[in-house]
Amino acid sequence: MPPSIPDPAAPGGSEASEDVAFSPHLAGASILVVDDEPGMRNFLVRMLQTRCRHVAEAADVAAASRLLEAAPFDLIILDNIMAGRTGLQWLEELRGSGFYRDVILITAFADLETAITALRAGAADFVLKPFRSNQILNAIARCLDRGRLMRENFVLRRELKAMPGAAAPLMAGDSVSTRAVRAMIERVGPMPSTVLITGESGTGKEVTARALHAVSVRAAKPFVPVNCAAIAPEIIESELFGHLKGAFTGAASSREGLFFYAQGGTLFLDEVGELPPAMQSKLLRVIEDRKVRPVGAEREIPVDVRLVAATNANLTAQVAAGRFRQDLYYRLNVVNIHLAPLRERPEDVAPLAHMFIAELSARLGVPPLDLTEPVLTFLTRYPWPGNVRELRNVIERSLILGDFPRDVVPEGVAEEEDAPGTALDAVEKAHMLKVLAEAGGNRAEAARRLKVSRKTLDRKLKAWNG
Repeated sequence: MPPSIPDPAAPGGSEASEDVAFSPHLAGASILVVDDEPGMRNFLVRMLQTRCRHVAEAADVAAASRLLEAAPFDLIILDNIMAGRTGLQWLEELRGSGFYRDVILITAFADLETAITALRAGAADFVLKPFRSNQILNAIARCLDRGRLMRENFVLRRELKAMPGAAAPLMAGDSVSTRAVRAMIERVGPMPSTVLITGESGTGKEVTARALHAVSVRAAKPFVPVNCAAIAPEIIESELFGHLKGAFTGAASSREGLFFYAQGGTLFLDEVGELPPAMQSKLLRVIEDRKVRPVGAEREIPVDVRLVAATNANLTAQVAAGRFRQDLYYRLNVVNIHLAPLRERPEDVAPLAHMFIAELSARLGVPPLDLTEPVLTFLTRYPWPGNVRELRNVIERSLILGDFPRDVVPEGVAEEEDAPGTALDAVEKAHMLKVLAEAGGNRAEAARRLKVSRKTLDRKLKAWNG
């Protein structure tokens, strides 16, 4: 006699949902129901389709396998006793092939051995038939919440490792180039297209990627940054795609990759030009097929991830030199956002400095420093080889020490606010002497860098030497 199917209209059915745990992630979930009983499938699908983003059904594991190959699912509800392979057998096969998402096993035949086997096989929960709708909904909520917390914890731990010095909103600025970047972010952010961000180190490429994520439809999903240059070539495939237990020496257990943690969100590949050639080929296949294969796995897993890449290298030159795949470059460079160095947008220095003073003084618990006109003039004229990152670090160091570094702001300039003419003269003198020193005393070269005539520079130097 087949197990009874819950009655949605009965007490404890789908109408009796007041005891169901609320999961804020249920509405955005994609769930696969696998059961050979049409009545049970119909009940579960009807109960979930108004609560979830997407629900699919399969009458056997063969049909379920085809669905898994076509699209990613957040959760599987799997019947154990079915014709052909049992749910437990298929679950063990799934785990062995690199499927990491939660599976709830449902069965009418309860015994301790089956429960223990289910947990060892990797079932996240175990529900007995017949069940009330609130029982299965609570099990689903627990799985989704636990999975979300696990991914958020992982992402937060990675971000904490990158601190200090990361994660401040650096898109402040009034220059033409910064306004153009902000407009590009607003236009491109909501699109699913891959974006390549270029620019010198420290110009704010990760912040731009975060801004793209924040204005996209994926904003509520994870943003996972990866520094490709910081991962050893021999483990980068495992880091990105995950691996199975025993896939290589030291793989004591299976582990999800960064594509898994970014599921539904954005994966940011910083310094993408540093990827080894073999990894470039595999990344190209992921972009084309939207599937990843964990190391040691036999099957590919569909992924739903938006890729944003960044580099401070000239990828066109690397392609010409044979160090970067041309086809991968074209796949990544669907939309290019170029960030100009800070020395080319001096109008941005003052707003950035004010923003960093306010942010860092509050975080460090120290009084802010005055950004007088003479100080801002020096900050604006400084070449900032480390770009926005260097400016932020200089502001932080200045707040800690209570004064600006002498190589950026000469001594006494900050106190000369009451004598603006004298202060600005001091700014001009210090700047010209600094450029002359950098030119090795060559006055013609210094005049060229200062964009003044040689005669003007000679006259100034004569006046300063008395």
